[in-house]
Amino acid sequence: MQSDDDGTKLSLRIPAPARGEHPPDRVRYISRAGEMHKPALDEKVERIALMRKQLVRVIDDDGQAVGDWVPDLTVDEKVRGLRDMMLTRAFDARLLRAHRQGKTSFYMQSLGEEAIACAQQRALRPGDMHFPTYRQQGLLISSGYPLVDMMNQVLSNEFDPLHGRQLPVMYSAKSHGFFSISGNLATQYIQAVGWAMASALSGGTELASAWIGEGATAESDFHAALVFASTYQAPVILNIVNNHWAISTPEDFARGASATFADRGYGFSIPALRVDGNDYLAVYAASQWAAERARTNLGPTLIEWITLRVGAHSTSDDPSVYRPPDETERFPLGDPVERLRRHLESIGEWNDERHESLQAEVDTQIADAFAEADAHGSVKTGDVGSARTLFDDVYAEVPRHLREQRERMEEST
Repeated sequence: MQSDDDGTKLSLRIPAPARGEHPPDRVRYISRAGEMHKPALDEKVERIALMRKQLVRVIDDDGQAVGDWVPDLTVDEKVRGLRDMMLTRAFDARLLRAHRQGKTSFYMQSLGEEAIACAQQRALRPGDMHFPTYRQQGLLISSGYPLVDMMNQVLSNEFDPLHGRQLPVMYSAKSHGFFSISGNLATQYIQAVGWAMASALSGGTELASAWIGEGATAESDFHAALVFASTYQAPVILNIVNNHWAISTPEDFARGASATFADRGYGFSIPALRVDGNDYLAVYAASQWAAERARTNLGPTLIEWITLRVGAHSTSDDPSVYRPPDETERFPLGDPVERLRRHLESIGEWNDERHESLQAEVDTQIADAFAEADAHGSVKTGDVGSARTLFDDVYAEVPRHLREQRERMEEST
C-alpha cells in the first residue's frame, strides 16, 4: 500500500515577545489624526467595516484637534479631563509607593492608560453601569468617588468599604456606576450584557459598559457575551483595552491570526472601531458615539482602545524579563497626559505655570487623602475590620443559623 507521507513535519505558530535593541513597532494601522470619517449612528456594519483596521484620532502632532470626531467640549471640560488623568496617575504613584513601603499587600497601576477610563466616564451619564477589569480606577476617580475610601480598601484596614472581601484593587461602588470587579477574567463581559438586557427589558434608560483587556478576549465568556449582545442588540459598549501585554505574553497570543481585536466585533455583526486610547478627545468622542447608538436602540458597539501598559502588570511582576527596554519611548501614540496638555497649550489655554500649579494641587489632594487613610493602619499592621462583618451585607434577612453563629462569636470576644 503506497504511503502519502511526504516527510513534512507539522508545526505550530507560537508568538514570542519582541526582544533586542530594535523591536518591531507594536502598533499596526496608524491613521493620521482627523483622517477617519465619523459615520452616522445607524450606519450599516458593512459600511464601516474598514474602521476595524484603521484608527480614530483627533489630536495631531501639533496638538490641534482635527477631523469629524472632534468632540464639543469646553476648555473647562478639557482641563477637568486633564485633572482627572493627573489625579489618577498621582493616586497610582502614591499607592505603588505604599506597597514598596510595606504598607499594603498588592497593587496594580494604570500608568499610560488613564485617558480611556477618565474620558469615557465623562462621556456617559449617571446611572449607567461600568463592568470594569482591574485597570479602570480612573472611572471611579473621575466620577468623584472618595479617594480615602479607595485607599482604605488598598490598605485593607478596618475602614475598607468592602470589609476585606476583595483584593485591594478590586473596587465596588454601585452609587458611582462601578460594578464589583471580578477576579475571574472575562466574566464581567457577560454580566454587562445581561445587565444591559435587563435595563432594556425593564424599560430603563441606562446602558452598560463592559471592560476587558486584550489578553482576556481569549476567554470563552468574551465570545458568549458577543453572541448575546449581537442577537438581542443590547444597549452596551464593549471595550477592549489593548495595552499590548497580558501578564507576560504579547497581544499576538489572544489576537491569533486576526488583524485586529476589533475584527471580533465584525464577526458578530457588531459595529467595531479602533481608537487611539492615548487621545483623550478621541476617547470621549468615540465613547459618546457608542453611547448614543445604545440609547437610540441601535445596539452594541465594540471599541478596541490602542494604548500601552507602561508599568508592570502588578507589584508581583518584573516586566524587564520579557519586554523591550525602550518600548515606552518607541510607542508612537505618546503619553495621554502630555498629549492633552499639548492640545490645551496649542489653543492658548495652558502653560507651564498653570500645569505646575495643577500638579501641586493634585499632589496635595493625594497626600492629604493618603495621610487620612494611613492613620487607620493597614492589614500589615493588623488594623483590620471586625470578624463580625463576615455576616454583614450578605442576606437581606440573616438566616437563623448565621444569627446563632454571630451571637457565639460575639460571646467569645
